[in-house]
Amino acid sequence: MHLSSILPLAVAVSPLAVLARGNLGYAIGARKPDSNCKSTTDYEADFDALNSKGGLGGVKRVRTYAVVDNAFPENLCQVASAILPAAKAKGFQVILGLSADTKAAYDSEKATLATVLTSEYSSTVYALTVGSESLYREVDACELLPRIVDARSTFGNIVKRVGTVDSWNKFADGTADPIITGNCDGKASVPGITFLLVNAFGYWQGQDINNATATYLDDLQQAIGHIQDLAGLDVEIMNGETGWPGDGGSDHYSAVASTKNEERFFTTGVCTMLALGVDVFYFEAFDESQKPLSKADTGELRDETHWGAFYDNRTPKFSLTCPTFG
Repeated sequence: MHLSSILPLAVAVSPLAVLARGNLGYAIGARKPDSNCKSTTDYEADFDALNSKGGLGGVKRVRTYAVVDNAFPENLCQVASAILPAAKAKGFQVILGLSADTKAAYDSEKATLATVLTSEYSSTVYALTVGSESLYREVDACELLPRIVDARSTFGNIVKRVGTVDSWNKFADGTADPIITGNCDGKASVPGITFLLVNAFGYWQGQDINNATATYLDDLQQAIGHIQDLAGLDVEIMNGETGWPGDGGSDHYSAVASTKNEERFFTTGVCTMLALGVDVFYFEAFDESQKPLSKADTGELRDETHWGAFYDNRTPKFSLTCPTFG
């Protein structure tokens, strides 16, 4: 896609998209570099770093992936109970994720969240996302939809927005249509889901940095356009993840991991999307040296420990500013 074709994306997102800058947020991990769980105090330190050095005059929004992080089953992290007091104390908003690839996982997350999420946090939790790239991992949309609807019913008196997050192609190719429309049996049996996060990466498309921004913008345009063809402009859509690995990361075909390329993608890709009025969550806030390898679409394993905008000591890797608006 040529850069001139970003204009249709601005129109697709909102007629006023070019008049209001999008908000920058960060995906945030649950563990310290030694693999131990972050405490409320650790999250408070994370938030201080993001607000003072995270760019654009201060960042006040993060997103998580699970109520309980089970990356190391012998050492479960109680994410919601640790992060919410920190976010409230520091004036941050959280998009709180619930694991939902299976009913058992969702039921467990829901039960735990019910003990933590009270009206005290109604202004702290911006939204709940049920499932994280579940469709990408081949969970059926009509299997996931009832879990989203159940979470909306259970927590809707506290949280205004309940939705899901998935890869751009699952929205663009129709896989997510039942979730968008609420239609799993030939008719709209429930109201469609109106809060959606769309993940898109030029890196995971194997693109050279010179074409990474164009690919990223085009992928999001396809996803957002399809969603709005089905549901109109009443759906709140954000870019749930994008980013680029820094020095020490894995190359992925023509996508070369380097901090120089990470900075370039931030200033060209992320900043362009923000300028178009789209809220963006950068993946991720801090390097996570404890993370296991990640599997690409091709089945190949890639390092995912160097994706932070910050090193794991909370020092920014580069100036997190946008050329046109700081």
